[in-house]
Amino acid sequence: MKHLLIAALCLAGAMQLSAQDGLKDWANLSRYQKENAAIQQPVKAVFMGNSITDGWPVADPDFFTKNGYVGRGIGGQVSAQMLLRFRQDVIDLNPQVVVILAGTNDIAHNDYAMTPEQTFDNVVSMIQLAEANDIKVILCSTMPASQFGWRPQLTPAEDIKALNAKFKAYADEHHILYVDYHSAMQDEAGGLPEKYSQDGVHPNLEGYKVMEKLVQNALKKVIK
Repeated sequence: MKHLLIAALCLAGAMQLSAQDGLKDWANLSRYQKENAAIQQPVKAVFMGNSITDGWPVADPDFFTKNGYVGRGIGGQVSAQMLLRFRQDVIDLNPQVVVILAGTNDIAHNDYAMTPEQTFDNVVSMIQLAEANDIKVILCSTMPASQFGWRPQLTPAEDIKALNAKFKAYADEHHILYVDYHSAMQDEAGGLPEKYSQDGVHPNLEGYKVMEKLVQNALKKVIK
């Protein structure tokens, strides 16, 4: 019996250590450390987000390099992870502007089930951190989606609209520039149409071109 108890304790300890190892870089702080350290030119804008932002410099690298922008998106991330790495990946780069695009993975319940209020609070915290460091903010609507391929049981279209209404109201109240990708790109089902995306979530180049036009109009108002 004693040996079984010791074995059980050892197993529990090993499981705990394994869990701790898995949580050492929960926000993936290591992802952009080398890129951040290598930056020598002034950064005009940092794009903070998830896989939609992550794929943007890959799809259209010239949009970033020619304009002095950097992308700091990480696939799969919820807003809490973005908030945790916001100082390293945004504030410490001393940009003029941060472009925040979040919410998709929160609504998809990636990592854990976040409430809309928690998502909203995390985004507001990022905004307040930016403003406290004299960084202008452009807040973007969560992208349209009527389904998630990795969460087929969810029907996110109305939840996305509700979250965007909260973002828009906050932006209006606090005089923050708001870029509404959702209204410009949604189809009749509240999703992202095939012409803009192959999977209904992640934009293709044509989709990114629409987003670039919209966000550039906002960026021109705040970049010196």
